[in-house]
Amino acid sequence: QLQLVESGGDLVQPGGSLRLSCAASGLTTNYYNIVWFRQAPGKEREVVSCISTSGRSTTYADSVKGRFTISRDNAKNTVYLQMNSLKPEDTAVYYCAAVVGRPCGFRPDYWGQGTQVTVSS
Repeated sequence: QLQLVESGGDLVQPGGSLRLSCAASGLTTNYYNIVWFRQAPGKEREVVSCISTSGRSTTYADSVKGRFTISRDNAKNTVYLQMNSLKPEDTAVYYCAAVVGRPCGFRPDYWGQGTQVTVSS
């Protein structure tokens, strides 16, 4: 069983930055990809970014390319989402999820509880 705990969500002004963290525990292996999703009120959940087990492969939604950076520290079992140049449309609950033993595009096996990001002046 893998537990995922997100943190770092906050209220920030447009143009500001935040770093989200996703701390994983409960598995003896790091062989899982981590996906960041977000869901805004009244909208469908969308994939924001994904990082492979090694950290060498990353993908981003077009809406965040060039502004968000995903990374992972396997020694700390933590994945980060650095979000820069934030826009009001980035406002959402952000979730991290783990895909165990399969590529990023597969349905996640585990989910975190989410962290709220609000971008507003």
